[in-house]
Amino acid sequence: MASISARRLAKELREIEGEGCPVGINLIKADDFATWWFTIEVMGDSLYQGEVHTLQFRFDPQYPISSPAVQFLVTDGRTAPVHPHVYSNGHICASILGNEWSPVLSVVAVCVTLQSMLASCKKKERPVDNDRYVRNAPDNPKKVCRFSDY
Repeated sequence: MASISARRLAKELREIEGEGCPVGINLIKADDFATWWFTIEVMGDSLYQGEVHTLQFRFDPQYPISSPAVQFLVTDGRTAPVHPHVYSNGHICASILGNEWSPVLSVVAVCVTLQSMLASCKKKERPVDNDRYVRNAPDNPKKVCRFSDY
């Protein structure tokens, strides 16, 4: 019998493959139920126009009860978007990835939220504590970055 997490991720993947993703969001790879990769691009007029960023989702066995660990990839020449809630190491401070996570949210809903977060940004800047955070941050962003702390 498949775990709740595996069944939920299989359902989400079927929906993505059948219906596709919203404009500006593309599934790159989802070959297991542990890690998925997407690209997101803000469509329309914004500070991020023309930029394409890669997101990595890591799922633990408690998904969807627990949130996925989501971060922008910063390897192979990729950089994280310069945004007040995105650290230079790719970690994201967003309430829906922490204390406001809900099991009704899907992977695509998270991508759309992050796309909207970028689209609504008025000034490109890093979080105030970027250097200290990046120096001390562990590999798993959801265990240390809480939106309510900032």
